Amino acid sequence: LLKLIPDTEVTMIERCSGHDGTYGVKAETFDKAMKIGRPVINAIKKNNPDHYGSDCPIAGNHLANGVGDGSSPEHPISLMRKAYGL
Repeated sequence: LLKLIPDTEVTMIERCSGHDGTYGVKAETFDKAMKIGRPVINAIKKNNPDHYGSDCPIAGNHLANGVGDGSSPEHPISLMRKAYGL
């Protein structure tokens, strides 16, 4: 649906964020989770988007932690609301 918004470019990154429930927050698996999510994090940094997000809020926060620039992920529905000025 996001791709149908006029004057909008959407880049889908269909890879694992690395979070997977508690795997991304446990001390013993956090580094591995970040390594798994690194391709997505690098793609976000490379594309330098105005907005990014995930349909999973926990995965989005995990990615934001990896991006590390203080940005916040947004849910796709929130992006649609913003695009249509609602």
